[in-house]
Amino acid sequence: MSCIFPVAIFGTLALSSAIKLPFIYRYDAILLILLAVQYLMYRSGLETIDEIKVICVFHVIGLLLEIYKVRMGSWAYPEPGLTKLLGVPLYSGFMYASVASFMCQIWRRLKMDMTGWPGLAAAGLLGGAIYLNFFTHHFIPDFRWWLTALVLIVFWRTWIIYRVRNTTYRMPLTLAFFIVGFFIWLAENIATFFNAWRYPNQYQAWHLVSLSKISSWFLLVIISVIIVAQLKHVKAGRETKI
Repeated sequence: MSCIFPVAIFGTLALSSAIKLPFIYRYDAILLILLAVQYLMYRSGLETIDEIKVICVFHVIGLLLEIYKVRMGSWAYPEPGLTKLLGVPLYSGFMYASVASFMCQIWRRLKMDMTGWPGLAAAGLLGGAIYLNFFTHHFIPDFRWWLTALVLIVFWRTWIIYRVRNTTYRMPLTLAFFIVGFFIWLAENIATFFNAWRYPNQYQAWHLVSLSKISSWFLLVIISVIIVAQLKHVKAGRETKI
């Protein structure tokens, strides 16, 4: 249930790759379908208005990163479309937003809590440094492994507590980062197979996405968790006052 929106995205990518839609570019059709899915999820109660707001934030964050990466030649969207901004289709932001949707959904469904959260200052500065590194590594050395080490230090005491039926479990937050990052890497292979975008080594024929990309998604998931966790903390404090 928490993966409804990600499944909708990759299902749409697969179907639109196999079925040619008349009178509309593929990228434009994907955007319209995903907007409709979001509307239906909200109207049906599967997503709350607060979760929609989080998804919008991630859509903007992801779209800005996509525009920059395409400009730097990291990957490309070769198909035409009316809803492309600086070479990037607007639907691409939803691929980042789907991570936020999953986070929000699973947080609510599994009644998640965290222990040992390092606080907004440490988590926020680390998240900002990770996001900035996605931009700056084109000009200065890539600090991803240093940042990964900092993640292990900053979050070494942080555990996720979650409930499945009547049983309570817990997991180190850094392990959760890796698991989600790995499954996003699998999803990325599916997306590139269906030509959602292409890396330079995939222009002639599809190849498995580099395993090094798992580290990129590992770090991106951390940004997602930091934002979602902080918003959940703010909302919990607001409800306590009420």
